[in-house]
Amino acid sequence: MSTSTDTDGPGPLLGPADVRELAAALGVRPTKQRGQNFVIDANTVRRIVRTAEVRPEDTVVEIGPGLGSLTLALLEAADRVVAVEIDDVLAAALPATVGARLPERADRFALVHSDAMRVTELPGPPPTALVANLPYNVAVPVLLHMLERFPSIERTLVMVQAEVADRLAAPPGSKVYGVPSVKAAWYATVKRAGSIGRNVFWPAPNVDSGLVSLVRRAEPLRTGAAREEVFAVVDAAFAQRRKTLRAALAGWAGSAAAAEEALVAAGVSPQARGESLTVEEFAAIAEHKPGSAPGTGPGTAVRTGGGRTGGHETRRRQQR
Repeated sequence: MSTSTDTDGPGPLLGPADVRELAAALGVRPTKQRGQNFVIDANTVRRIVRTAEVRPEDTVVEIGPGLGSLTLALLEAADRVVAVEIDDVLAAALPATVGARLPERADRFALVHSDAMRVTELPGPPPTALVANLPYNVAVPVLLHMLERFPSIERTLVMVQAEVADRLAAPPGSKVYGVPSVKAAWYATVKRAGSIGRNVFWPAPNVDSGLVSLVRRAEPLRTGAAREEVFAVVDAAFAQRRKTLRAALAGWAGSAAAAEEALVAAGVSPQARGESLTVEEFAAIAEHKPGSAPGTGPGTAVRTGGGRTGGHETRRRQQR
């Protein structure tokens, strides 16, 4: 197996011929079921690592490493990399690829053979960054799960379908602002960080890709409502996004009149629609759910996944 191509430059990163050769040796063909599109361009993975601002002290978690294109670039820049891979064949082969390509860094790599949605803990130090080429079909739930489960993740850069990238980074009032936008904003400041063409993948997808940067809130959102309560309001508001919030939240509140009461108490117009609200406004509505037990009250900080804490917190799985 060659270690470079004319366009890739010298080094251990995988080029197009390397990726195809490795896949053939493993008998691997990318599957649509798992949203597999392998990056075959070394310059692209270098760009991702630069854009993610991976630091020498970082412990990076990568979801869906595939054949290891991005993994190798991350290992060159970070202190440690933990890769989570669900595919049996790919999971079995990746440590050997790392050992062959970056033997001096092999002890800095760990593999977790699991479905990312089921991961509740990771080996080694708490991760400080998440960098991944996320499978298109599960990108949003995986991203939100990792942000919720691992509060030590301060910075995230994910490559997703361009349409998903737009939704994640959309501000209130945008045509594509919705559930992913609000839930991502609960944890972090979110922005588009670039576009990726189709020709850097094998096989080439039928859609363009985008990079999304998420920097976790330095301080938790100040609210007396729990994350699950806020997300319930978000889900209800966008389930019937053409309706006013008074109508859309009737089921959540128990009636349209009760929804109006909660909205007025939160300082939100009952005639507004979900796409115009910030995450803070959704939290205010959740605080005023009719019939709910008095909590700590508005303006009280609760753990939202923000903050830069170490270790792993055990929490209820969020409903999406």
